Amino acid sequence: MRIERFRWWHIEDVLPLEEDLFGPEKWSAAMFWNELAQRNYYIAALDDDALVGYAGLSVVDQEESWVQNIAVRRDAQQRGIGRALLEDLLAEVARQQVRRTLLEVAVDNHPAQKLYATYDFEPVGIRRGYYQPSNTDALVMMRDA
Repeated sequence: MRIERFRWWHIEDVLPLEEDLFGPEKWSAAMFWNELAQRNYYIAALDDDALVGYAGLSVVDQEESWVQNIAVRRDAQQRGIGRALLEDLLAEVARQQVRRTLLEVAVDNHPAQKLYATYDFEPVGIRRGYYQPSNTDALVMMRDA
């Protein structure tokens, strides 16, 4: 498995992953194009040239960054790919000397919350009905640099 910068040609491969993992709450191709156009930091995890995961980071300023998303294809989960993607994002946070990083995670996604906690992310709030159309709450987690 290798991690490389996410490029426009990865968008076509990420859409089926989005559909499978997130269903009606999936991101569209336009949303990924927008993230790339804004020059947010996106990475792709590839295994034998097949996309198995991706992650994105938005750096607001020196004070704050947001993990936009981390996703790993179902058949590639539990292999450390999510952890590797998160570590790459946090290395970028350190490189840019950002003071704190935040993220939102579904309140019922306990495996992801556990992973984030191992990297010193702590719950700081709830966004009620954040994920649509399911109306699922999001747990906001934060970590200082």
